[in-house]
Amino acid sequence: MTTPASPLPRFHLAMPVDDLAAAAKFYGDVIGCERGRSSDTWIDWNLRGHQFVTHLAPARPAPVHNPVDGHDVPVPHFGLILEIPDFHALADRFRAAGTPFVIEPYLRFEGQPGEQWTMFLHDPATNALEFKAFAHESAIFAT
Repeated sequence: MTTPASPLPRFHLAMPVDDLAAAAKFYGDVIGCERGRSSDTWIDWNLRGHQFVTHLAPARPAPVHNPVDGHDVPVPHFGLILEIPDFHALADRFRAAGTPFVIEPYLRFEGQPGEQWTMFLHDPATNALEFKAFAHESAIFAT
């Protein structure tokens, strides 16, 4: 897959995983990322035009959580801002794969600036992910 030109800079993020085969199944099969270069200790992924790399790193720090909207939000976390149909399609992929949610998909700030769908889950190495979809893209940074 070629990556189209983007008006926004793309990010590069490298995350530790303790099992590359489990990471390959999750990011390749469940999320549907295209696999790029790889070695015995890392795999490049095309995460919707962003370069995401899973690096073999068995030692992991203890997780941290913050209370948000009555939920225990894992920190750090990362993810993508998607279109609403893509958000729900990805949630369905996670459900079909039997991936448990840390926080089930739900609508935040309904009827307010920044209205958004959000969901949290862990990859097989316990990296926390959040995927979002805003009702109006212009309200991503609304207060």
